[in-house]
Amino acid sequence: MANDDTEVVIVGGGAAGIAAGRRLMDAHLDCLVVEARPRLGGRAWTMRGNSAFPIDLGCGWLHSADRNPWRDIAEAQGCSIDTTPPPWRRRSAPIGFPLWEQIGFLQALQKFDQQLHSRTEQEPDVPAATFLEPLGQWNALINAVSTYANGAELDRVSARDVSRYDDSGVNWRVVEGYGTVIAAHGAGLPVMLGQPVRLIDRNGRRLRVETAGGAITADRAIVTIPSGLLAEERLRFTPPLPEKTQAAAGLPLGLADKLFLSLAEAEEFGKDIRLFGRTDRRDTGVYHFRPFGRPQIEAYFGGRLAAELEAGGDLAFADFAIGELVGLLGSDFAHRVKPLHLHRWGVDPFARGSYSYALPGKADCRGVLAAPVDDRVFFAGEACSRNDYSTAHGAYLTGVAAADQAIAARRGKRSS
Repeated sequence: MANDDTEVVIVGGGAAGIAAGRRLMDAHLDCLVVEARPRLGGRAWTMRGNSAFPIDLGCGWLHSADRNPWRDIAEAQGCSIDTTPPPWRRRSAPIGFPLWEQIGFLQALQKFDQQLHSRTEQEPDVPAATFLEPLGQWNALINAVSTYANGAELDRVSARDVSRYDDSGVNWRVVEGYGTVIAAHGAGLPVMLGQPVRLIDRNGRRLRVETAGGAITADRAIVTIPSGLLAEERLRFTPPLPEKTQAAAGLPLGLADKLFLSLAEAEEFGKDIRLFGRTDRRDTGVYHFRPFGRPQIEAYFGGRLAAELEAGGDLAFADFAIGELVGLLGSDFAHRVKPLHLHRWGVDPFARGSYSYALPGKADCRGVLAAPVDDRVFFAGEACSRNDYSTAHGAYLTGVAAADQAIAARRGKRSS
């Protein structure tokens, strides 16, 4: 592989890298996607394994589906879009959570969201937890919801960053799997798999990109790896780019893991219902019963709880989930579920988390991270998105933007 030569090297083959590669190919630029994993897709990953159905271990929802470019791509691929409203948009089954309490919780959550989003850009940034009602009855559960949405508790999350997030409220799913769509969009791209990039040397006239298997020479590079890896300097630059390292450190990856369980006698439960394991504490799972009508439970764990469970291994997730479900549905329920699949994103060496959030005071790090360097090194990925961070469509849009910057830089060089 040594002495490989290309116009633009794309570091990372997730949603952003694939989008960038497609844009460059459409513009007839030579490019090469270099991916550390043995597969494309990054934090989008659909697998089947011992399940009768495709399972999204990474991103699973077409958030803002009415403007999400992956929806059109999925439809062009012949995939089916499930427009069933997500369980968090509807009242849950009253199991362990009476309807009158659900109303109180939803009112408290709405009040919290309204206060959070009513802030102006001129006001100082503060932790999102600032807007919890003092000693509020539902604070723990609102904090649990933050761990699913942000991958972190509210005391660690920037209020300004959350207020900038742009959600149309339309959330759909791909029956064949979101990860399937994203990986398939990379078909036909020039790709090198299983090649972590260690260093980008900017000292020469051309870039020297050092991988585990040798060096690549390129005119430009688009870096799309997760912010956590940049903060840990798993990819180094020479000369160094301390402003990128510092910006990435302000945008850590939160943790949200999903455990899939098979469910016997599933017809007892309605399609796409949600149960909280507990409503009186932050460290709880949320359980999505019969997604797509399938005989499964999709269990979510986030933040510190997910990190603690990851330390205990896969069995810790199953034990915790079954313990909470038995508490809701009785001891016999343990015999009706079996673990199917789980991926621990926090210990994944090429992710180190699920999706980015901004620490208090660090919301503007997204713009710093996204800024190009010398019209030669460009950055993309969900952490670079000001309004669509933490999503696959945010990654897509930043990948396209970085590719457009690389195309413009090339044309500018030719005309000068």
